Amino acid sequence: MVGRAVNLKVLVTRPEPGASATGERIRRLGHHPILSPCLLITARRVPLPARQGAVVITSAQALPALAQLPRQIEIFAVGEATAAQAREAGFRAVTSADGTAADLAVLVKGRLPPGTNLLFPAGTGNGLLLANLLREAGFCVHRRVAYRASPATSLTEEALAGLDAGAIDRVLVFSQATGRYFSALVRQSGRTNALRRSIAIAISSQAAASLENLPFASIETAIAPDQEHMLAMLR
Repeated sequence: MVGRAVNLKVLVTRPEPGASATGERIRRLGHHPILSPCLLITARRVPLPARQGAVVITSAQALPALAQLPRQIEIFAVGEATAAQAREAGFRAVTSADGTAADLAVLVKGRLPPGTNLLFPAGTGNGLLLANLLREAGFCVHRRVAYRASPATSLTEEALAGLDAGAIDRVLVFSQATGRYFSALVRQSGRTNALRRSIAIAISSQAAASLENLPFASIETAIAPDQEHMLAMLR
């Protein structure tokens, strides 16, 4: 029986604070994380609607916008990682859809009556599909821009050094946007060929597609769109 690989050099492209949390998980699995966030997140204060029946979130980046809400308000999260961070923030009624935006819409429709007011904090330009699905089902969706994401201007020094040494074993890509920006930053650095022995692990087929112009040894997609299934692929 072939044992699991140890001490893989794993490049993490997701933004903070998620990058550090993922890095710690990777370290506990016996591997070496290399953090190089390809998106920079700027939180924004958002006006809250007068009435909130429940909250839907598709990213933990939106949690700072909920600081003023009572901790007993019901929260529906797209995945377990986001749900766990909501619980860590003190919210007590948190349910995860363990899937995609469409799965989250199905969960909400199964738990709440049409007409319920839903607060939906999201990033600039994000969440439009989910908002439309919920509005079509009769919910009153108050979508608020809770954070702005901007691309990083370069890979980190540790990431560049790892590429120069041909030491990057795996690259974790958590969204289509981070994959797109990672691709641009690798090309900008002139280190595209350094990925020929690396394996990319993408959270979704859309994220995987954003990497197709890079010469990875292979691009693998998690069987479910969450961190747990991505980390299970570190082998």
